[in-house]
Amino acid sequence: MYTIGEFAAIGRISVRMLRHYDAIDLLPPARVDEYSGYRYYADAQLADLLLIVELRQLGIGLDAIAAVLASADLQAALSAALRQRRVELEAGIADDRDRLDRLERRLRILEGTETMSTSVEYRPLEALTVYAVSGTAPGMGNEFIGPMVGPLIGSLDQALAAAGRPILEPSVFWYEARDDERLEVHISYPADSPAQPGDGYDVVELPEVPLAATLLHHGDMTGIGDSWMALTERLVADGYRVVGPTREVYVQATGHIPAPDWITELQAPVERVS
Repeated sequence: MYTIGEFAAIGRISVRMLRHYDAIDLLPPARVDEYSGYRYYADAQLADLLLIVELRQLGIGLDAIAAVLASADLQAALSAALRQRRVELEAGIADDRDRLDRLERRLRILEGTETMSTSVEYRPLEALTVYAVSGTAPGMGNEFIGPMVGPLIGSLDQALAAAGRPILEPSVFWYEARDDERLEVHISYPADSPAQPGDGYDVVELPEVPLAATLLHHGDMTGIGDSWMALTERLVADGYRVVGPTREVYVQATGHIPAPDWITELQAPVERVS
């Protein structure tokens, strides 16, 4: 048998970590001396130790590792855990690529090799009847809103197709902040006339806006945060404040995958600061 120090050395982990694994019943010692309290580990436990160490290095959580070790089919459980971790890593890589694209774009703007449209126009918005679906994002920011958009668009497309309603352009998204810091995300298409209710979507009357600050964002969604920032900075500098839900109108957008040739109008209802 191995002392706790010898066992820890084989796994290249700390004695403290082994004690933690014992405390959470992940890898208890084979024997504990009743007088000294010394922990001893058996040869048969080496495989579990090395598996735990490997899975932790891959970023798999202790609860998932415990489920693998407790499974009657270790190979199947291990395969499932590895596949799940691969999905998580791929999602993380995609998020990092998006952040890198945004960072590079911001650097190009700062260095003057790329320009960003900052031409803000103030004008009223006409009332509009739309077919819409909604969802609640856990927070502000594209990392919370982005994953919701695809499923919401898919559900709206299916509902309109089932109801025999046409999909008209341009699509309109609008956002409403909640007191609990969550965000209501609404996705819509203009309704045909007369608008027809149906299952899986709502008929919504977007009211007339007396005055809105608008700006055209060119390209995919990686830089839309910068465009919103530019719009907000400009309207504040011009003596306005935002007084209602902001909208994104996809003036030029082919399909549902954002592309460099997309044009999105950002709209923010405003009023003069008194």
